[in-house]
Amino acid sequence: MITLKSKREIDLLKKAGNIVYLTHQYLRPFIKPGIKTIELDKLAEKFIKDHGATPSFKGYEGFPYTLCISINDEVVHGFPSERILEEGDIISIDIGACYKGYHGDSAWTYAVGKISEDDKYLLEHTEKALYEGIKQAKVGNRIGDISYAIENYANKHNLGVVKELVGHGVGTKVHEAPDVPNYGTKETGPKIRDGMVIAIEPMLTFGKPDIYILDNDWTVVTEDSSNAAHYEHTIAITNDGVEILTGE
Repeated sequence: MITLKSKREIDLLKKAGNIVYLTHQYLRPFIKPGIKTIELDKLAEKFIKDHGATPSFKGYEGFPYTLCISINDEVVHGFPSERILEEGDIISIDIGACYKGYHGDSAWTYAVGKISEDDKYLLEHTEKALYEGIKQAKVGNRIGDISYAIENYANKHNLGVVKELVGHGVGTKVHEAPDVPNYGTKETGPKIRDGMVIAIEPMLTFGKPDIYILDNDWTVVTEDSSNAAHYEHTIAITNDGVEILTGE
């Protein structure tokens, strides 16, 4: 069931989203060659807790860490570890924070030092696909309008659309209805209504979109070992327009 949020709830979701945004900004200077990904996880957990929130992902369905850290051909749900970032890597960091029972959720993909032109292209156009989706998040539209906009943009730029993984509603649970696929047909799916809060999150690949899950039962990687990018914002949609809750 899709729950519509009151102004009070959106204000709390905005506070949670701002903590997620600030955590991303805090981590940026540390994302460089030589750092272990587990160190980023520890930094993020302390930062989130110091801001009066708790990590949304740690313990969620057994996930053991604060961050999802996915490198190169890892699409999502990568585990922080002793792995050291290297020059030329790309790293997707997915962050969730819970503030007074309400969640913020946002992912971003970062360059580690100098990256290839192909990876620059992948990052640029995955981020732009996110904003193409956000443009369609209007009261009266349907979820399929968001999905179509993302898929259409990705197809125009020859990027693979991962279909098994989708965006979602956000509220007192980090994952709520409705699903927000990154592919679809215009004028289909649930109608967008005043008070809807969703996470839009294109996950695109530089090669084929086929994926598989590693033995840890979490980390999703591309089948052809092509690199992947992941960009996500939590947004609130009201009769006044759309507001990004996980950005400035």
